[in-house]
Amino acid sequence: MKTLDVRIKGMDCADCTAHVKKAIQSVPDVEYVDVFLGAEKARITYTWTPPDLSLVESAVKSAGYEAIIDGKEVTQDAQPQRQISANKFLITFGLIIGLVLFVTVTGEWLGLFDQVTNIVPWYIWLAGVIAGGWPIFVNVARAAMKGQIISHSLMTVGVIAAIAVGEWPTAAVVVLFMRVGDFVEGFTTGKARSAVRNLTELAPRKATVLKNGQEEILSIEEVKEGDLVIVRPGESIPVDGEVISGSASIDQAAISGESMPVEVEQGARVFAASILITGMIVTKVTAVGMQSTFGKVIQLVEEAEANRADVQRTADKFAGYYLPIVAGIALLTYLLRNDPLAAAATLVVACSCSFALATPIAMLASVGSAARQGILIKGGKHIETLEKINTLFVDKTGTLTLGKPKIMDVIPLGKIKADELIQLAASAERYSEHPLGKAIVLFAENRSIRLLEAKDFQSRPGVGVEARIGKNKVTITNKINGISQEIENKIEELSNEGKTIFLVQVNGKAAGIISAEDEPRKDVKQALDLLKKNGIERIVLISGDREPVVRKLANELEIDFHAELSPEDKHILLHNAESRGEVVAMIGDGINDAPALASADVGIAMGKTGSQIAIEAAHITLMREDWSLVPELFDISKRAMKVVRMNILFTGLYNLIGLSLAAFGILPPVLAAAAQSLPDVGILVNSSRLIKTK
Repeated sequence: MKTLDVRIKGMDCADCTAHVKKAIQSVPDVEYVDVFLGAEKARITYTWTPPDLSLVESAVKSAGYEAIIDGKEVTQDAQPQRQISANKFLITFGLIIGLVLFVTVTGEWLGLFDQVTNIVPWYIWLAGVIAGGWPIFVNVARAAMKGQIISHSLMTVGVIAAIAVGEWPTAAVVVLFMRVGDFVEGFTTGKARSAVRNLTELAPRKATVLKNGQEEILSIEEVKEGDLVIVRPGESIPVDGEVISGSASIDQAAISGESMPVEVEQGARVFAASILITGMIVTKVTAVGMQSTFGKVIQLVEEAEANRADVQRTADKFAGYYLPIVAGIALLTYLLRNDPLAAAATLVVACSCSFALATPIAMLASVGSAARQGILIKGGKHIETLEKINTLFVDKTGTLTLGKPKIMDVIPLGKIKADELIQLAASAERYSEHPLGKAIVLFAENRSIRLLEAKDFQSRPGVGVEARIGKNKVTITNKINGISQEIENKIEELSNEGKTIFLVQVNGKAAGIISAEDEPRKDVKQALDLLKKNGIERIVLISGDREPVVRKLANELEIDFHAELSPEDKHILLHNAESRGEVVAMIGDGINDAPALASADVGIAMGKTGSQIAIEAAHITLMREDWSLVPELFDISKRAMKVVRMNILFTGLYNLIGLSLAAFGILPPVLAAAAQSLPDVGILVNSSRLIKTK
């Protein structure tokens, strides 16, 4: 399957996305369509042959919206300037007249301006209706010809009903508030779109590329994978890449949410949209544009509303049934009460867009807020699932631990002293690439122990290293044999504590024991305790490491564990838990975690240290090595779903009260028109609370 994006203009509510989707879906070769209200675009999925874009353009135009093909705005910009000016004049004229009429009609309804409205001729009222409502009436007629009912359909029928009974002023004021409602919905979705726009504005547009020893400033579209890019102080890093020379202090807040600068040097990974504070680097491009980490952040925020949660699907379905129900209530009102104005008010007060907006606005705000904290969520449906999680599986190495061994015990044997043992071992390991070797060297450096020259260095995978230090042949190995029972007992004791043991031999004789263990992350215990308090019933450590190692860490963290697991074993464990009815999340970072991350109800990858495969398999990525993000992630989910339920409850009660008052003649059409736009404001205000970060 392949995809292409087409920008759409003119959408301001969920009805709009449904109509655009249906229109594009009818074009040949289109397999599936996602329409993103916040991002103002449609993503078309096709199999082999891409659809004819001219047909897509026509389909969108026939639905009443504007497509942008190849950067060209196909309708509005093609209109003569005179027509655009005429439209603006008519709308302004209609709004001014409508505002005057609202004050007049409302005053008369309250008994303040009796007989005033009779002074104004009917054709003035008609002018206001046509000037303000013409674009709406055209869209309603176009939808009706296609057998569609949109939210304005009911209000248009209400306007016709008011005119039919001679209530010209009422019809004009209803049109006014139809336009006010459009403005409010446009403002609401515009605020949601600002999350995407704010992100895209951070995306670098140009890069300084080094070619044949010469610097060239290229647009980001011209930069290719493998190019060398130079970044200087104050500049935004334009690509994802690997530093091949130089060093720098970098602000990565846009990617990881990390408030403190990060020091990078040769071999370090850097990300697009990070700011270089001091220093200068040359980086080799690994990803650019929408393939970069920052590009994927933008895509995730754009697509947040398309990955619909179950609660959103329910709201969408309800909105589909809601309009016919309202029409039925209006008809019953007219038949039972013989009151055409009450029936018109019933039609006017109905607002289905607020139901459809209740969830996506909240989800978009949550995904955008999480992204600023360094949490990338691949869609709103995962936010809803997170709230239901009761079982959490966690990988060990690189997830609960730093993935870097730390020297724990140095035990000299015989007459050798501890510092001398460390000096010999670190000198032998100084050229080793093994993590344990590097840990021994770092341990010596931290104790200010001078390293000696190593000759005849040999590294034998699975066995250890060997080197000549002065006149001594030093061997560091994990193959323990030919030692005394006392030394063997000590090694067994350390192994049972979950430590990795190495024997240091000098000229073939045991000189000492060095133990190491993977250092746990400092903030893990507190984070896991918070998760337990917040409803996670079971936390399980799963690892391919040896049982003593895994048991020790699990006991420290007070969680269950399974050791010596293959990737398939991890996958089976999760599957069994899900088959028992548990809702499962998995946190991991390695390639061996990818099957479990993909099969979990929610897979969470440690992105900064994690493998690319794990990140792709997961549903959520943490861009900082900070376990405080995990309970914050679950809090984001709970806050989002609380706001969604409040939005739906508020909208439902508001519409129920409005329909009841209108049906019984208490709420006249004028005030019904004013009332129908308020739920959108309420949803925006309530959902905007999610934009704030803790």
